[in-house]
Amino acid sequence: MALLNFRRAETTTPDAASGAVGAFLQGYSIEVMPRTAEKIEDFRALLPAGTRVYIAHIEGTPIADMVATAKRLTGEGFAPMPHFPARILKDRAELADWVARYRGEADVRQALLIGGGVATPVGAFDNSMQLIETGLFDGFERLHVAGHPEGNKDIDPDGSDRAVMQALKWKQALSERTDARMAIATQFCFEAKPVIDWVGRLKAEGIDLPVHIGVAGPAKLQTLLKFAIACGVGPSLKVLQKRAKDVTKLLLPFEPDEFIAELAAHKARHPDFGIEAVHFFPLGGIKANATWAAEHGGGAQADATA
Repeated sequence: MALLNFRRAETTTPDAASGAVGAFLQGYSIEVMPRTAEKIEDFRALLPAGTRVYIAHIEGTPIADMVATAKRLTGEGFAPMPHFPARILKDRAELADWVARYRGEADVRQALLIGGGVATPVGAFDNSMQLIETGLFDGFERLHVAGHPEGNKDIDPDGSDRAVMQALKWKQALSERTDARMAIATQFCFEAKPVIDWVGRLKAEGIDLPVHIGVAGPAKLQTLLKFAIACGVGPSLKVLQKRAKDVTKLLLPFEPDEFIAELAAHKARHPDFGIEAVHFFPLGGIKANATWAAEHGGGAQADATA
């Protein structure tokens, strides 16, 4: 007969759990678009000083609107990090124009380089590696690239992560020969264990770029389901689908408490865990997201240029 091995379950006091979450949220970043930024009278009333603010570039958004948003954020004391989606750029000349305008008009020093959510490239670029190879981002202080804890079927149609992992290894090699600080900013998901496993997999593959984990901010369940499906969120979508079956919770806002708490607890137990920061997608609104972060200890902000 096999012997049963019993061990005392790990317990965490409420104060310790709260402290872990607060520590995990320090240095968080958040994402805006020009049209959502216009609704905010003053970001200084919502976000900790120096917060890194990504500016999402949706196809069809005029570059003038993007640069104006970046300029405003710089002026209010934040660190703008605009998206550069490869597949919506026409050519190197357009990319050079964008870079020059961001640098010259808004003092932008950070960029998120992504393939972009367009099936067919409109011009010369198909992926973020081609953008880097232009040399136009030389001199930037920070370059972030995309990560997909649940895979990306646009890149790996067979459901594997072969191409995604190969690209990350290329970017890892780049990080070792560039002065820019690099990190992986991920798609949002809703389940902690697959994220923990994925970060461990990166380490096993020799990829030690710090991870900025994507988190969907508080929002109506229907809103999250819509965005999650549109963005290709993987198996963790079942967390939302399960909640949707409970009519008592259907009208309540969904908040990332459990997801954040599990990751924060893991980080507290394993300080070398590869998640460096949280990146919020404020799908239910910037004010709601910033309020939630503040209430859970995301207050004083580290220097976003570091």
